[in-house]
Amino acid sequence: MKPVEKKKPTLRAYDVIRNPLVTEKATNLTQFNQYSFKVLNEATKPEIKRAVEQLFKVDVLAVNTAVVKGKKKIFKGRRGQRSDYKKAIVRLKAGQTLDISVGI
Repeated sequence: MKPVEKKKPTLRAYDVIRNPLVTEKATNLTQFNQYSFKVLNEATKPEIKRAVEQLFKVDVLAVNTAVVKGKKKIFKGRRGQRSDYKKAIVRLKAGQTLDISVGI
């Protein structure tokens, strides 16, 4: 008898891409055809690539990811910590751009 393989459920593009990162450093990367997004913590590089290609109709050359650890903060005398998040930097094919100001 053959063992039953469990298939990993496929994620929809809107589930993978949370929101674009609009920081000074991320804005400077756009001159090199690179765009930054907050993504789902469990998302893999192929899933991120597929999601960006589906949502924005562009060709993705590379995806780099990093997990950003949450800062420890004190608010009104109480200690807390911001949530960790995963950041993806996506490099597009030459000549293609994204207009992230329009929204997803």
